[in-house]
Amino acid sequence: MNNLFPKLPVADWIDSFVDWLTTTFEVLFDGITAVLEFVVNIIVSFFGFIPPILLIILLALLAWKLANKKIALFTLIGLLLVDNLGYWEPMIDTLALVLSAVFISIVIGIPLGIWASQNNTVRNIVIPILDFMQTMPAFVYLIPAIFFFSIGVVPGVVASVIFAMPPTIRLTILGIQQVPSDITEATESFGSTTSQKLLKVQLPLAMPTILAGINQSIMLALSMVVIAAMVGAPGLGADVYRAVTQIQIGRGFEAGISIVVLAIILDRITQNVGTKKKGAN
Repeated sequence: MNNLFPKLPVADWIDSFVDWLTTTFEVLFDGITAVLEFVVNIIVSFFGFIPPILLIILLALLAWKLANKKIALFTLIGLLLVDNLGYWEPMIDTLALVLSAVFISIVIGIPLGIWASQNNTVRNIVIPILDFMQTMPAFVYLIPAIFFFSIGVVPGVVASVIFAMPPTIRLTILGIQQVPSDITEATESFGSTTSQKLLKVQLPLAMPTILAGINQSIMLALSMVVIAAMVGAPGLGADVYRAVTQIQIGRGFEAGISIVVLAIILDRITQNVGTKKKGAN
């Protein structure tokens, strides 16, 4: 069917914009690449320096401290299974990618969520952007990431950040807005400044909701590991992707189980931390 109006060259506009960004901010993108590679390598080196059995015991004890005995037992058995299957090093690579993406999401997302919760104009700008970030197919993020950061772990981290950050921002906004108005009014009546009200009242009360947002960001970052493998990111996602392309069902199932184990451990620990925070409040 013929259009009444000529087609808008949206694809050409986007291509030109990406080319301009790549040329203009090449030094910036190179710097970001170097920093992210350094951070991921530091995490991998740190976990890789510790013998697997010792690290498994330490993580199980951490799960016991932050969660409960059941999660600690699952952590112990699950990580021993991952090590037995031969996916320990890929799991460490995946963990480094996820931790890097979640750390960046927290550093950017929580301050942005706080700002949006205090300013209606900022919130009206941020919310549509978050809608766009969450509804755009994750594969699309890989295209500009490759242009800006070449291939490897860095575009995987960047795509994971874009995909995983919205829940942290949204639930930070929601948590602060759900603080009862009578409590904030009482703090104002006692002469508290805006920063005092935020740091001593709103953020502590909103912390369980904020932690729930971080939990969701962790899960979304983990869901990106296979997609990130398509641009050269190492880890369990690369093993799954390789098994799919070579139709190795058993190998793909083993790598998939390893991802599930890691996801359950991170999910249950962060959930229980949030529950304890809520109970303490």
